[in-house]
Amino acid sequence: MNNSSDPRRPDKEVRYKPIVSNSQAQPGDDLTPDYMNILGMIFSMCGLMMRLKWCAWVALYCSCISFANSRASDDTKQILSSFMLSISAVVMSYLQNPQPMSPPWASAMQ
Repeated sequence: MNNSSDPRRPDKEVRYKPIVSNSQAQPGDDLTPDYMNILGMIFSMCGLMMRLKWCAWVALYCSCISFANSRASDDTKQILSSFMLSISAVVMSYLQNPQPMSPPWASAMQ
């Protein structure tokens, strides 16, 4: 193949450089695991302190979402501690009151 018929121009090639921003969260970062981790801790503490079983279950749900969406590079200690805190909230709420959970809106209908 003849080199003169090549339509590419090597003098016009520009190397890609990603934009460096000063903010902590890059546009490609997904903050869902962090938000779910914080929500899980808040609901765990509400479940433990106020003895609300539904808060403990929501905390376990948030911790599972946080664990499922986390990356390998994320802090595993924090995710594991949130997960264990939510499990302990569920266990402690059922140890204090072993009756089945009634939904929060059931008391409003009576």
